[in-house]
This record gives sequence, C-alpha cells and structure tokens, in this order.
Amino acid sequence: MKHFHSLFLFISLLASSALNAQCENVTLENLTNPGPYEIATLTEADGIRNGPDYAGATIYYPTNGTGPYASIAMVPGFTALPSSIEEWGPFYASHGIVTIIIGTNSLVDLPEARANALLDALETIKQENTRSASPLEGALNTNQLAVSGMSMGGGGAQRAAVLDNSISAVVALCPYLNSPALNHDVPLLIFSGEEDLVAPPSEHANVHYNSTPNTTDKLLFEVANGNHFVANSPSGSEGVIGQVALSWLKLQLEEKECYCPLLTNNLLLNPPAASNVLQNFECEALGINPTAQAIGYSPNPTKNTVTLNITEKVLFELFSPLGQSLLKNELTPANNQIDVSAFPTGIYYLRIKNKTMKLIKVD
Repeated sequence: MKHFHSLFLFISLLASSALNAQCENVTLENLTNPGPYEIATLTEADGIRNGPDYAGATIYYPTNGTGPYASIAMVPGFTALPSSIEEWGPFYASHGIVTIIIGTNSLVDLPEARANALLDALETIKQENTRSASPLEGALNTNQLAVSGMSMGGGGAQRAAVLDNSISAVVALCPYLNSPALNHDVPLLIFSGEEDLVAPPSEHANVHYNSTPNTTDKLLFEVANGNHFVANSPSGSEGVIGQVALSWLKLQLEEKECYCPLLTNNLLLNPPAASNVLQNFECEALGINPTAQAIGYSPNPTKNTVTLNITEKVLFELFSPLGQSLLKNELTPANNQIDVSAFPTGIYYLRIKNKTMKLIKVD
C-alpha cells in the first residue's frame, strides 16, 4: 500500500507539472489581436453551402495551426450587415477558432429567425469537415461548436442554445430579446454597454443573465460608458472585449482550464473597463483538489497576513490557481501567521496536512 501511495503522488506531481507547462503561455500578453496564426477565407465561390436559413457566409480559418479546430457561428443585429461584426472573424481564426459570419434572409429578421440561421451556419461548418474540396476537410472538431450574435443576433444566439443544447458556448454581444425564455445549460457570456439606449442592460442583458439558470456557467460583462455597438469588434474597450471573449471560448468551447484563472484572477478582478461584472462560476486549482476546511484561518479574504488556529507544528504550502508552488514553510502555535502581502490580488490555495483550502488576497 505504501508503494501505491508513492506511485499515486508521483503521478499527481507529473500531472500537475504537465498542466503548469501547458499554462505557461496563457497570459494576457498572448491574447493579441491578431493572434499567432495566419488566416484565409472561404465563401460560396469556394464551394461552401448557402444554407436555406441564412443568406451568404464567410468562413475565416487558420492556415498554419494544428487542428482539429473548434468553430463559432456569428450573426449581425437588426438591419445590420455581416460587415458590422466582421472584425471578429480574423481575430478568432488567428487564435485557432474557425469562424463563420453569416447574413440574414431579411435585414429585419427577429431573434428566433436568427437562431435558426446560426444553427444552419453550424450545419455548414459540419459539412465543410466532410467536403472533399475543402481545406477544412477533417480539420474541424464538430463537437466544439459555439454561437454568437450582436443585438437581436445576440438574442438569437441565446435562443439557438435553447433549441440545440449540444452547442458548447454562447457569446451574446449587447443582446436584444424581449421576455426571454432561456432555460438552457450552455455556458453563456454576455457583453452589454452601460450607456446602451437601444438594449438597456436593465431591460435586456441583465434580464438575460437572470433568466438563464443558475446551474449554467454564465458571465456578464457590462462595459463602462459603452453604447449598443461597443462589442461589435474585439478591439472594443481597448481590446478588453476581445480578451474576455477569447478566454471564455478557450475555457468553455475548447475546454482549456488554464484560461479560467486568467479570467477570474485578471480580466474580471476589479476591471477598469467594466461598470458591472456578474458571474456564477469558479476555477479549481489545476492539479489541486480543494477540500473541506480542516484548520481554522482568518481573515479570508486578507490584505496582508492570515492567522491559523493550530495547536502543533505544521508545514504549509501556498499554490497559485495554476497549481504552482509559491511559498512553503513551517508554522507553530507561537508563529502561526502567513504573510501574503507580496502577492498580487487573486485566489490562492493553501495546503496543510494534506488538506487544501482557498485563500483570497485583496488590496
């Protein structure tokens, strides 16, 4: 049995080291616009289908990445053309997410029609994965599909998730949808503008957030001083909108857990670009399984030090959300404080006696 536990510990350490290595390049600096990949486009002239529920499409895809790629379908808002949101295509594709941006059969299509248009666009993506003349043949992960839209297109993206729960993620850009019926479990990101007079957050985005079940991972990011069109481009709000959207898709669509702490500990931690942030998801420390509190400690959150209620000598180790060891030492009943003042604000994990507890550092 002793050898079994030693082997288990060794494997756990290897897994944690592998996760740390994978997460080394997951930084704000790497959420650039454009991303690391070259891109190309496909249209009907190149052989892609024109689905019956939408009118015209452009597919943006990386040319020098490594598939299989996740994909996202996007639709513009009421009376708007695909060009109004086209900057998202090259941005996502340059980060390895194939993007199809579609037009609508009518410029005045309502959200339900835009939902069907998005689902039809995903069908086009699936067919590109099997079309022999397509450069994307066999290069797409058809189990990793997301939808997004602006204004009524954002309302349509929400409704698409209700109609098809196999979708992996939703990004709603200043969504417009009255009396929404949004009972779905698809991870949801909502952008809204504080000064949006077309779809005021109190009447639309906030209602969307509250109408989506609390069991669904969801995030609302209200852009300070933003208008109805603030999320039409990933460059909005000095690029923060693109960083948040990309991190959300990397986490929820591509299932890359490294992006969770990047969101919660950086982009969503008192962001100056936001006037309101709501979220109902948390990140688990990578390579660490938090357990029930076994030793009393306070204050938590803390600005400088945390005091532990211990009656004997113990060893402690402090980890980052990525599972990286930051600090370890010995504590005694007479010397029972841990100084975290040198660390940035955020979430950390404290391990004592094989128990792991969450610690929050604040300003």
